Amino acid sequence: MNPDFASLDRRKFLRGTSVALVLPWLESFAGALEGGKPRAQRKRLACVYWPDGVPMPLTKDPAFQDWSWFPHGGGKDFTFTKCLEPFEPLRKDLTVLSGMSHAAVRAVHGHSNADQFLTGAATGKTGDYKNSISLDQEFAAHVGDQTRYASLVMSTDGGTGSPRGAHTLSFDRRGRAIPAAHRPKKIFDALFLNRDGDAAKRLAQEESALDDLLQDAQSLRRKLSGHDQQSLDEYLDSVRETELKVEKAKRWASIALPDVDAKHLKLEATPDDSRTYLQAMYGLMHLAFQTDSTRVATYQIGRENGIGRSDHLSRAVGFPLAHQLSHETKKPGGWKRFATYSRFLSEEMARFAAKLKATPEVGGEGNMLDNTLILFGSASSAFHLSRNYPLVLLGAKNMGFKHGQFLNYVGDKAYAGGWDGGREPWQREFAHEDIPLGNLFVTMLQRLGVETETFASNTGVIDEV
Repeated sequence: MNPDFASLDRRKFLRGTSVALVLPWLESFAGALEGGKPRAQRKRLACVYWPDGVPMPLTKDPAFQDWSWFPHGGGKDFTFTKCLEPFEPLRKDLTVLSGMSHAAVRAVHGHSNADQFLTGAATGKTGDYKNSISLDQEFAAHVGDQTRYASLVMSTDGGTGSPRGAHTLSFDRRGRAIPAAHRPKKIFDALFLNRDGDAAKRLAQEESALDDLLQDAQSLRRKLSGHDQQSLDEYLDSVRETELKVEKAKRWASIALPDVDAKHLKLEATPDDSRTYLQAMYGLMHLAFQTDSTRVATYQIGRENGIGRSDHLSRAVGFPLAHQLSHETKKPGGWKRFATYSRFLSEEMARFAAKLKATPEVGGEGNMLDNTLILFGSASSAFHLSRNYPLVLLGAKNMGFKHGQFLNYVGDKAYAGGWDGGREPWQREFAHEDIPLGNLFVTMLQRLGVETETFASNTGVIDEV
């Protein structure tokens, strides 16, 4: 039922229809002890995605032993291949998972997968496109008001991209793509450079403009048809969201930005200087978490289908284009080349996780990794196949994650092998059905402190993690 906007003043409108603000801003800057009691541990979420799947040679292929992405073995008794070997020092801080995917898009070509990785929405192959809220934004809705920035959304290519060709992992509650930032220097400036002294004045002017909009809407709505009233209500919902942002900005306007040392980051790096660029992006995420500027971050390493600057990231290991590597596994040395790039991605994620582990938790217990849940994965496994997502879950030991294991839910039923033309793996029929990835997402949200039983078409939870 639509609210009667004509009978509500602006403040009641805000209180009556917005999510409650959990804590005042001062809570984020309070000391470690309040009233003699330890402050609750901060909980953080980072989601990082790479495109184009992973190397999965057949077991009879000589490349299988070293260059297959998934570990050999299972449970606590597993061995990393060279693809995931950089994670060995973090073995007790992670869980590798196989046999999971989003049911709604298993028959979708792998080039369309980034859009639904964190949503599980039925984005479809063609035609009408509708997405839903992403995992990170669901968590941000619960903790975003406790920090200066509700979330940090980044990608190598920047912006939103296009339907089924997203440049962002993050989608709001209406399924609208949230633009991703991609220039390290601009991200740093937005996070940590002081604003000018007119910020409060501009905020006051913006609030006044919103008051005027709502006042106009009160008289206009009575004159509209039912359909137009619905359209206006959707517009007013957007105004309400903007009001919340203005209210939040007012609370933070007088609070000095954190003073950080970024000399170790090369903020002018571009994807052509691939390793430096990834290290800058991960470094920004680390600084944002360390300063409690946000507790939610996403980073889309690359767009599917070899489009955009992100395809240059393979230059870090001597190859011109990343997507091309997934197409050339049948050539001599093809699996090794593809896996060498996969190893590079593992190296930089492992470097980021290790840095979090080496950073003490300010005002809390343990290190930052123990309070940060990281999802590192892709929505393709074998060539363009939207099943058996390669996934690594890292950190968050203080949230109850067990780790030190390989949870292989697909067993020996996983498709493997390269593509030699003709029918692609994603077009095949499979007798085995994956576990819904939404089961893992609900488990993650619950451990993060979100009271929910449903997300992304889950059918339960994953107790083993």
